Amino acid sequence: MSELLVDFITSLDGHASGEGWPGFWGLEGPEYLAWLGEQPEATYLMGANTYRLMSGFAAGEVPKGQDEFRPEEEASVDELTQASKVVFSSSLDQPLTWANSTLVRDNAVEAVRAMKSSGSGLLSTIGSLSLCRSLLRAGLVDRFRVVMFPVITGATGEERIYDGYPDVALEMIEHRTFDGRIQLVEYKPRVLEHPPLGVPA
Repeated sequence: MSELLVDFITSLDGHASGEGWPGFWGLEGPEYLAWLGEQPEATYLMGANTYRLMSGFAAGEVPKGQDEFRPEEEASVDELTQASKVVFSSSLDQPLTWANSTLVRDNAVEAVRAMKSSGSGLLSTIGSLSLCRSLLRAGLVDRFRVVMFPVITGATGEERIYDGYPDVALEMIEHRTFDGRIQLVEYKPRVLEHPPLGVPA
């Protein structure tokens, strides 16, 4: 059976990106980049918006506010291009132009449930906030990992990650600090129907 990892890179205040900021908020370091390079092979899951953004980068479109890719960003996009990717969308058309990408029009939750039961490798999300929320709410997520960068993007932050989430209990299974400033926390999630102590009478 496959394992499903929801994987986020965030500012401290829970934004997935920020207007005018480079990738990794420009704060990646050698320890973090080395760790990224050691990650196991995975099939990446994403929605249409993330696909459009990332495939654009792969085709040479530079992020807003930058004149060119930094080497770290270029390497990250190249690795994603080589990886297997499953894109859930009813608006995109076949064939997908980004290499190694498969379009799935079926219900994402049911499709991922089937992928988990019939597969044996690692499934990992990339971006795709609404997809991640749906998979978590459905109880399909085995690991929930967040790498927090030491920046608060209160004025420029975009894509607030946790809006619309259910209540979730998190059992920590891993934590680590990279380069003295980047914090990884990884949890086993459990969606709650109600707060654990109940609602006051």
